[in-house]
Amino acid sequence: MSGYEAKAYVALVAAGTPLNGYEVAKRSGVPRSTVYETLGKLVSRGAAYEVRLGEAGVGYISLPPMSLLDRMRREFDQSITTLSETLPEVAAPAEVRLIHNLADRSSLLTRAEDVVAAARRDLFLSGWPAELEPLKPLARRAQAEGVDVSTVVFGEDPDPVGHTTRHRFSSPQVALENLGCRLLVVVADRRQAVIGGVVNEDAWGVYTDDPAVVLVAVEYVRHDIAMHLIVERFAADDFESFWKSDPALLRLRADHGAAATLLRKAGAPGGRGQS
Repeated sequence: MSGYEAKAYVALVAAGTPLNGYEVAKRSGVPRSTVYETLGKLVSRGAAYEVRLGEAGVGYISLPPMSLLDRMRREFDQSITTLSETLPEVAAPAEVRLIHNLADRSSLLTRAEDVVAAARRDLFLSGWPAELEPLKPLARRAQAEGVDVSTVVFGEDPDPVGHTTRHRFSSPQVALENLGCRLLVVVADRRQAVIGGVVNEDAWGVYTDDPAVVLVAVEYVRHDIAMHLIVERFAADDFESFWKSDPALLRLRADHGAAATLLRKAGAPGGRGQS
């Protein structure tokens, strides 16, 4: 609805009884010069109806709000269905792979939700409970629709989603120290990914459909899961000693905070990428 249409409709809803054009203009603030045109548009879209007021002429009454919302929902769903069927037929093959920056926690999680919602075959998630929690409703819906969901969680998660592996090599505190941030990785159908870092309420990261980056993101999550499956075959004490004392492993883990530094650069304004 236009602004005038919305104001006129609200006035009719609030009145609960038929109003003539003058009364609608008075109650809604719609100019008298345009109120009948506005009411006519409401009638044409079925949001209001004309009624006879006897000698007073024509009045207007609103379609009940819940009926209007139900109708809008049906029309919206029908439009989405039509677009889903027709847009893929006219879409040209992608000539540019997308990499765009995500500069705060809200945009990071919103874009991650987009990726989760897009999953049709498989979904890989890796992160801390604070970032995974907002993604769970969509991940559960994907799982219910047959998507194979694999999750790596850093820390305790009493309400896991999908085939969940709790990261046991390092405590969440140690992992956070090593990475410099709470790393979030979300990959759908091995076609698109969100990779980001969160420190307290600050966040940064990227969305991409570049196949090379998506492949690395998938393999990062799969590697963590595979390592845990392998470890379960060995004595816990032996592996714990190896993990904490092996010189080659200690060298690989010595670059504390490097992941966060790289993500900050990628998420900085003016960073590389196309959107």
